[in-house]
Amino acid sequence: MESNEQGALSVSEAVGLAKSNVSAWPALTVTGEVSGFRGPNARSGHCYFEVKDDGAAMSVIVWRGTYAKAGFELRDGLQVQLTGKFDIYKASGKFSFVASRISVAGEGILRQQVAELARKLEREGLMDPARKRPIPAFCSRICVCTSLSGSVIEDVKRTLARRNPLVLIDVVGCSVQGATAPATIVRALAVAAASRPDAILLVRGGGSFEDLMCFNDERVARAVAASPVPVVTGIGHEPDTSIADMVADRRCSTPTAAAESVAPAIDEVERQMIQRQARLGRAMSSMLEHSSDSVDSLSRLAANAIASSIASRRAAVESFASRPCLMDPAAGLRSSASELEQTAERLHAAVPRSLYRKREDCEREAKRLVAVAPRLLRAPEAEVGRLAATLDALSPLKVLGRGYSITRDAEGHVLKEASGVCVGERVSVQLGSGLLRADVVEVEG
Repeated sequence: MESNEQGALSVSEAVGLAKSNVSAWPALTVTGEVSGFRGPNARSGHCYFEVKDDGAAMSVIVWRGTYAKAGFELRDGLQVQLTGKFDIYKASGKFSFVASRISVAGEGILRQQVAELARKLEREGLMDPARKRPIPAFCSRICVCTSLSGSVIEDVKRTLARRNPLVLIDVVGCSVQGATAPATIVRALAVAAASRPDAILLVRGGGSFEDLMCFNDERVARAVAASPVPVVTGIGHEPDTSIADMVADRRCSTPTAAAESVAPAIDEVERQMIQRQARLGRAMSSMLEHSSDSVDSLSRLAANAIASSIASRRAAVESFASRPCLMDPAAGLRSSASELEQTAERLHAAVPRSLYRKREDCEREAKRLVAVAPRLLRAPEAEVGRLAATLDALSPLKVLGRGYSITRDAEGHVLKEASGVCVGERVSVQLGSGLLRADVVEVEG
């Protein structure tokens, strides 16, 4: 008993031993059905659930980063394929499978691929409602792309013939199942668009998800989006939705619904035409009545405007006619002549008076100048006398009067030095009274 107690392990040691052994197991890939899904956890973002099959179940943990990379949402009942390793949580001793990679198993893989393609095309804008073209309300010519061997084409023809026999139908055959189907669908869409119908119907009957995979092909989706003619799809049954449906200009649940959407019933068309004819008649009557009222109103306005204009012009003419210049043209001349005579009389009377006043003014100014002139001239006369005496004192003639003389050469230049002339040259001598002309006989100095 004592040896057993000495060889016993603590809980932590036992769990640690199990954990180390389990961690040594290789990575496994497991397929099963999701059950009891909890997550992502609000705080950590991790997911917790079980996977099971008919015979067993195991606890699974998917960390937040792994789940974010998965590209799809986990839910109960989903068949998944998990790759990871078993582990034991030491705190509780719980045995769990920690997944490092998750994917959808079986048909789920195909759905995952379709979902990824749908997200890609949506990012490119191929599913944007603003890109999609409107379908004419009354299509007169339809081109149907479908298999020629199935019953779908006959259903479409019967539907169109029943609802509106005036609609013309063209058919372009293509394969709607299998690996070669996408290429034939793309070709059929191109042929249908070349004939320029009002709309193209791309239809097929129901089938499994794998049967409808050709309508999830990227080539088909891009051909539908690039078609110059609006495309209406009716693929499978009500719950089936393919990528071709998502990028089409209109998606209908079945081929019959697609045919009905582009061909309104003939009795409905007739009823709408009768209603529109009645509305058009009422609108036209209302328009004519309104136009008649407008014409009457404009007529009254025009009559009033013309009468007002005539009255205004009449008053202006009468005003002009009442003017004296028009009633008696000579009256203006007589008035002007009278005013001119009166002005001449005033002028003849005013001129002598003005001349008399001017003469008196001039006589008064003359007397004032005679009295003032000696007083005004006294100072200038004294200044002139002083300046004359100063000028006389500075005059060269005054110097010459004292016995000096001025000698000039033949050119009239004043000689200041004897060397300025040569022997035999004629000079002139200015005296105080008179002028002498002499020839130089000798030069000294």
